[in-house]
Amino acid sequence: MVGLGWGVLGVECFAVFHPMATAGKAAAFHLPPLPTVGEIIKLFRLRAQKELSQNFLLDLRLTDKIVRQAGELKNAYVCEVGPGPGGITRSILNAGVEQLLLVEKDTRFIPGLQMLSEAAPGKVRIVHGDILTYKMDKAFPNHLKKNWEDEPPNIHIIGNLPFSVSTPLIVRWLENVSKRDGPFTYGRTQMTLTFQKEVAERLTANTGGKQRSRLSIMSQYLCTVENCFVIPGQAFVPKPDVDVAVVHFTPLVQPKIQQPFELVEKVVRSVFQFRRKYCCRGVEILFPEKERLKRTEQLMMAADVDPTLRPFQLTMSHFRNLCNMYRKMCDEDSSLFAYNYREELAQKKRKRSSESTDQLEQTQEENHL
Repeated sequence: MVGLGWGVLGVECFAVFHPMATAGKAAAFHLPPLPTVGEIIKLFRLRAQKELSQNFLLDLRLTDKIVRQAGELKNAYVCEVGPGPGGITRSILNAGVEQLLLVEKDTRFIPGLQMLSEAAPGKVRIVHGDILTYKMDKAFPNHLKKNWEDEPPNIHIIGNLPFSVSTPLIVRWLENVSKRDGPFTYGRTQMTLTFQKEVAERLTANTGGKQRSRLSIMSQYLCTVENCFVIPGQAFVPKPDVDVAVVHFTPLVQPKIQQPFELVEKVVRSVFQFRRKYCCRGVEILFPEKERLKRTEQLMMAADVDPTLRPFQLTMSHFRNLCNMYRKMCDEDSSLFAYNYREELAQKKRKRSSESTDQLEQTQEENHL
């Protein structure tokens, strides 16, 4: 076993490499007898850190069930995000993968993962680093790449994500799907990830559902999203306040909205800014105040969207029309896309504060006279 240190985008990394496993081995792989995950936690005195929203899953029947949602993994290449004490890691290795890349930010877990690496010679590579900055486009051999229109590559991302990172990470990966970069350089890489149950319900919510949200549109316009099953909170150590759901993502060959990710995100975020109001209220903030009403009416009419619908009642076709028409308006007015509603609010607030200060100073001066 050789330890190598290097930097990935400024993040200190520690990697353990073994020679690649011989391709095409006939015998099925099984891990040799090892300490249980619970024993690993005691051995290395591991404790879930609340500030990192860490929760350990010790039941190998559940970790096996999570891994089965990824599909057939025999001879596959897998990246596991945040393996922690290695429960899901064991299930992935027992599924017969060709190579497993482990990306772990917390140094406390590295020794336990090294033990698993030694038990599976030639199969495991450990990277100490932050998945938000790790360059996934360099993670796997180039020969695995597929055309976007082909079946997904033999590459999978699996992870029991800390709650604190799950939403920003899936938004980052959805942007990668849109641009076909990062882990999607290889094609339509599939993902099997855990989320808080409520977040999973948002990701998969249908039109009109109470959980329909920005996440629903952003994930479903780019991927087929399946809420696989729910894991009760008591299955984790320590027990979180919420249940956890496993969600499977497969990128679509053709996105349901064919506009740049940044534009779609801006439109969708604006519409859901005022979730309980009519959708036109959110559309309004796409435009500067002086021309807001006129342009909002133009956009709603051109997109054929009923302005009295609530945001969660809008279909994917409604959002596609809104994005297409907004793109057309941006093409006609190059300054429009750069407009930021929050910045305009902040400027108005500063102006009012300045005017109040000036008025107070004038009153004090008059009183002095």
